[in-house]
Order: sequence, then C-alpha cells, then structure tokens
Amino acid sequence: MYLFSSELGQIHYAWDGCCCTRLMLQQEPGAQDETLLLPHADPVSEWLEHYFNGDMQALPPLAPAATVFQQRMRLELLKIPVGEMRTYGEVAKALHTSPRAMGQALGANPLPVMIPCHRVVAADGLGGFAFGSLWKQQLLSLEAAASM
Repeated sequence: MYLFSSELGQIHYAWDGCCCTRLMLQQEPGAQDETLLLPHADPVSEWLEHYFNGDMQALPPLAPAATVFQQRMRLELLKIPVGEMRTYGEVAKALHTSPRAMGQALGANPLPVMIPCHRVVAADGLGGFAFGSLWKQQLLSLEAAASM
C-alpha cells in the first residue's frame, strides 16, 4: 500500500505497477496515519495530485471490476459529471436494479473517488458513504468548486 496526503486527509492505495487495485480514505478526514506507508510516484499519485488541485484528468489504469454488474455500475458512475450528483434511485433505474441494491454495490466500491460513488446521494439528503459523511461532503464541495 502507498500513501497520498491530501488537504482532506490521507489516502492509502494499492498500485501493482500496472493498475490501481484498491483505494481507501482515512476514516477521519484530516487525521494523520502513523503507519509506515510511503509516498510513491506513480499514475495514481499523479491523478490524485491533479484531482485535489481541481484539475480533472483521465483516470490511471484501474483493476477490472469483479463482476459484470460492478462494471456496468462503474460506467454509469463515470457518466456523472464532476460537480454534479445523481440519486440512488436515478442510478438504480439506469442499471435496472433497486436503490437498496445500488447502495450496497456502491458501499463495496474498491476505488472510491476514482469511481465516483460519492456523487450518488439519497433523494432526501446526503446518503451514505463507506468512509463517512464528512469525506463525502468534502469531496462534493471540492468538485463543485473545481467545476465552476
């Protein structure tokens, strides 16, 4: 695992030399992890650097989705423009599934931020996010500012 430090908190990710296989956000945004993870120069850290500077770039190579449904979900999430959101119901309808199933699939996304599950919100509020509502709010705010 490698480490990327952003203004919102630390991000751990796995880069196998060919693709990013996993990305995890520090549970408490802004907290500093004391583990022995090192910064690394690779396409993932370069993409994250651009992303957090508001310069949206093409994604680095990502590990393939584990299932056909997850691949379809990825493609649907990548259609959501930076700075915009969709509801669980809207995304579920596009994928011909239920909002509850959609929420569960989003919660299992191994590549948050890159596959923008944070852009999916509840019809009546923010909705859930595997790494907490503070991360979700901050990512949405960052993207809203970048899209202006």
